[in-house]
Amino acid sequence: MNEPRSLGSKSGAETRVGVVLLAAGGSSRLGHPKQLVVHEGKTLIRRAAEAALSLGEGPVLVVLGAHRDTIVSELVDLPLRVIEHPEWALGPGGSLTTGLSAMLSVAPSDAPDVGAVLFMLCDQVRVTSAHLRALVDTWRTTGASIVASGYDGTHGVPALFSRAVFPELEALTAAQGARGVIAREPTRVATVPLPGGGEDVDTPLDLARLNPRRPA
Repeated sequence: MNEPRSLGSKSGAETRVGVVLLAAGGSSRLGHPKQLVVHEGKTLIRRAAEAALSLGEGPVLVVLGAHRDTIVSELVDLPLRVIEHPEWALGPGGSLTTGLSAMLSVAPSDAPDVGAVLFMLCDQVRVTSAHLRALVDTWRTTGASIVASGYDGTHGVPALFSRAVFPELEALTAAQGARGVIAREPTRVATVPLPGGGEDVDTPLDLARLNPRRPA
């Protein structure tokens, strides 16, 4: 994995934020790809990708694994890069480190550089472009090493990590996620509330709640 480049004297206002959309999972509990579930007229993967692109910041990468060939058709016309993660079944940590490694390899070496990476999922239906913007703006105004979403009494994704935290993300095992890194040192974490952030699409019951008039 590439070593993070030094930011030198750059501040958050002078650097960009890359976005990594983690969407490699197999949706085993749902029984079909959650990425292709339609909500408010668009698939979940499309909605999340468009929200990420709306930031107009650094590169947007989408990590795909299971059902890649089916899902990628939802993204072909968007200005983003698809990263394939063949070992997606081993756990979420592998998708995260794969996305981070790819981000470091595509970020330009000349200023303005990527000074932080925002990780997000495709099935958190309460996440909006405005919430992603609030995460970025909070990072720029506070200088916090981590800016996480607050919901259900905890901190989680979408979450933004500055370069100072990249080595901890790189050290994650396949079975680990970002939440442990967020919880490690609470004093370095700024929080942006995300009402309903725990509402995702993992099971047929979740899908029925999301689209009550459609069969799961």
